[in-house]
Amino acid sequence: MDFKKTYILKSNELKEKKVFRDAVHDYIHVNHLIIWQLINSEQMQRLRRIKQLGGTYQVFPTSEHSRFTHSLGVYEVIRKMLEVECLKTTLSDYDKLCVMCAALLHDIGHGPFSHSFEYVFHNNHEEMTIRMILEDSEIHQILSHLYFDLPKDVASIISKTHSNSLLIQMVSSQLDGDRMDYLLRDSYMSGTTYGHFDMSRLLRTMRVYNGKIVFKESGVHAIENYILARYHMYWQVYYHPVSRSYEHLLGCIFLRVKDLYIHHYSFKTNIHYLLPFFKEDISVADYTNLDESVLEYYFREFINEDDEILSDLSYRFLNRHLFKYCELIDENHFKHIKDTASNHGFDPRYYIFTDTQKQVPYKHYHITGELSEIEVLTDKGLKPLPQVSEIVDAIVKSDRYKEDHKVFFPKEIRDEI
Repeated sequence: MDFKKTYILKSNELKEKKVFRDAVHDYIHVNHLIIWQLINSEQMQRLRRIKQLGGTYQVFPTSEHSRFTHSLGVYEVIRKMLEVECLKTTLSDYDKLCVMCAALLHDIGHGPFSHSFEYVFHNNHEEMTIRMILEDSEIHQILSHLYFDLPKDVASIISKTHSNSLLIQMVSSQLDGDRMDYLLRDSYMSGTTYGHFDMSRLLRTMRVYNGKIVFKESGVHAIENYILARYHMYWQVYYHPVSRSYEHLLGCIFLRVKDLYIHHYSFKTNIHYLLPFFKEDISVADYTNLDESVLEYYFREFINEDDEILSDLSYRFLNRHLFKYCELIDENHFKHIKDTASNHGFDPRYYIFTDTQKQVPYKHYHITGELSEIEVLTDKGLKPLPQVSEIVDAIVKSDRYKEDHKVFFPKEIRDEI
């Protein structure tokens, strides 16, 4: 008997369904035992100790929400998608189970302080997410206990290799559950309105056509609103230079600790949680044990280290003495800043850094059927979004995408820059 074909989702329903009160979705509904078990796994609970927006709370103080709440939110968006008639009748119960699990687990591989940590220690959160699902972990045990192939099938949605492209599109595309939740959630939690869009309208106009999620033409304005919301959130919130300064300062601390370890510095602090990352021999258990609370403890202890650079950087981080910034003009300008820093006793390797940000509002693939292309079902057939939306068409044809080049430096040399 083929488990995937005969599986009935109702067989896994909780006797007493659970809800989470949520600022964005009102209620998050947990109807199935396996989702409840996954939520309570150590890998998911670790996400409570990982901030969703990194250093953004240094600019928007209320944006201290976690990747845990975002993961719950993505699960809820996908659950709502599964209530849309076209998906409800198209997908099997086993596919519905897989995509709900993938939505909930899609971010479990994020490291503490996310991108700053990944850059220095060469970790990839998507790869670690797959490892946490496939290797020895509580999550793997929960999934495989229901069905031995479930971990592999859930992981294939996240890695975009699943045979059913609808499931991939729901979790990872240019208009997916992940982006819908983080735009609404990050906007609300940061106290801004840039990320607002009409999610209900998007779901109402969703259709399945030739094995792909598309949208009715009446939903185009809601899609335009969503795309512009994402564009403004990136430039007003995610790419805010103060947030970038914070994250680069974090990166400098990680870099200094790594350099000291390589040169056999004798740490006063017991850094055993970081040792697997230095040795590049990281198990799922090692990764699970490391979160932002551990690193914040280390930063507090690093202030007392004999190494002046590590001590100073840690003090700056904990007390929000962030680096200043200005527009990067050219290489001569950058050299002048580095020389100025050196003359004041600041090692440019740890105190000077550049940052270039660029964001493309919509990526047009020019190929009908491309999974990430948003397509619209019109009276004349299926068309890529730019052929239906004048706004998106103008964005695609523009060759003037906004870029931002910054250089960051200690505040002590600001007057000479």
